[in-house]
Amino acid sequence: MKPEEFLTDSPLGRAVYERVRAVLAAVGGADVRVTVSQIGFRRRRGFAWLWLPGRYLAHPAADVVLSIALDREEPSPRWKEVAHPSRRHWVHHLELRDAAEVDDEVTGWLREAAALAG
Repeated sequence: MKPEEFLTDSPLGRAVYERVRAVLAAVGGADVRVTVSQIGFRRRRGFAWLWLPGRYLAHPAADVVLSIALDREEPSPRWKEVAHPSRRHWVHHLELRDAAEVDDEVTGWLREAAALAG
């Protein structure tokens, strides 16, 4: 499946995907992998994921979630949730209601995550 197919019913998801893809293209790119549940961005390992909570939750708080893996906990209040799935990785979940929320701060986190992933 292609990202455009995954995002067929989500104009916001398409806009966020295009912004994320442009950010990553500017720092050397990333492989894109689409599964049934999400779009993943990876280099040597996955570092960012885009998913649509409305497909899984009855009353989602946002239309789109961008999850970013860092090697540290980022204390920004923008995160909906921060998970610590392994000793060296924190996954930060950002709810998005507008593509413009992929701003300079989010761009910095994406660049950092991409660099860490190789």
